[in-house]
Amino acid sequence: MKRGLILLNKIIIEYLKEKKLAFKENGSLKEYTAFKIGGTAELLVMPEDPGCLAELFGVIKENKIDYYILGNGSNVLIAEKYFNGVFVVLSRMNSYIEVCGGEFICAHSGVDLSAAASAALESGLSGLEFAYGIPGTLGGAVVMNAGAYGGAMSDIVYSSEYLDIDTLEVKAIGSAEHRFGYRRSIFDENKLILSCCLKLQPGNKHEISAEMQKNIRSRKDKQPLNYPSAGSVFKRGENYFAAKLIEDCGLKGAVCGGAQVSEKHAGFIINKANAGFSDVAGLIEHIKTEVFKKTGIELECEIKIID
Repeated sequence: MKRGLILLNKIIIEYLKEKKLAFKENGSLKEYTAFKIGGTAELLVMPEDPGCLAELFGVIKENKIDYYILGNGSNVLIAEKYFNGVFVVLSRMNSYIEVCGGEFICAHSGVDLSAAASAALESGLSGLEFAYGIPGTLGGAVVMNAGAYGGAMSDIVYSSEYLDIDTLEVKAIGSAEHRFGYRRSIFDENKLILSCCLKLQPGNKHEISAEMQKNIRSRKDKQPLNYPSAGSVFKRGENYFAAKLIEDCGLKGAVCGGAQVSEKHAGFIINKANAGFSDVAGLIEHIKTEVFKKTGIELECEIKIID
């Protein structure tokens, strides 16, 4: 059941004002996505303290208001339309990050992944070098088990605290309970990560820094970082790399409107010339169709599409 702006004004907005939570009415979503594409949200809410989320979602659910959850928008494509309801943007939940017990990095889920890697470096802790330069938040990285250069979040996550949106309970789980797999974990839209604890190893600061700089140079050399994109569009398969399949099918540089398969890295679609949702979505479907036609392989999207 959908409720309109009148209800939001009467209930949600008054609640947000009372709790002093940041919000925007009729907010532009493209400002919150790496693709720089998106429509308008009836209401954007930007909490800074994870402790307020159970109550906030309680109000949202009690009043049967549609809601969407958005991190820092680095792995999402959002339609260019008007969305009734509330977008809860989590990227401002980034005020807490510290070293605990000499070998743990503990932080709010909205902390930038590169900031977490830098904190590890400052404390001489190794294990997070692979994440330096990956766009996204710590929580988002855990949800999708982000990885690169031989490392992955599943190697270092010790525990997570999350909000069960169904029950409005805050729960904590250990590493094994995350059920990590390739680009997946136990978390879904009804399990919202609040904070994480990473277990790292003591290391040499100079060696850690050198590895981080090597990784960031590799990203700059191989990835189209000068254009808006959502990173790798498709998941790697058991016996193939999506980028190589796309390139082998002659799709490197393919264009749909303002969207283009990157000529630098075929696994990326870039917003080259004011691309819209339909441009990127159309190019995704074209790639999937052509790759299946020529190889029999069905590519699976890694990015989340909200439409």
